[in-house]
Amino acid sequence: MPSDRLSLTFSALADPTRRAILARLARGEATVTELAKPFDMSGPAVSKHLKVLENAGLITRGRDAQWRPCKLEPAALKNVDEWLEHYRALWEQRFDRLGEYLRGLQGKKPNEKMRARKK
Repeated sequence: MPSDRLSLTFSALADPTRRAILARLARGEATVTELAKPFDMSGPAVSKHLKVLENAGLITRGRDAQWRPCKLEPAALKNVDEWLEHYRALWEQRFDRLGEYLRGLQGKKPNEKMRARKK
């Protein structure tokens, strides 16, 4: 079981059911019963998914009488965003270089383009 926060988050996000639960919670709080509705699984199975999301800090569960509404904790995704920022910048630089290269090809004559492709 991963112990650092980023690994816990990625592990939780690895499952499509948990991502669907988070997408639903992005629209607002929901009970376990409401979250279980679209899935063909038992209540305990949904509860296990919720426990993983809760352990990763992606959701919180409150108490309202017998209800336990779940709520998305978007701040928990900040560490993922920060980690991805490095790669986002890297890819933007690569796309910028590709754009420059393609603009350079557009300005060349047809036979120059063929020579550029062969390199």
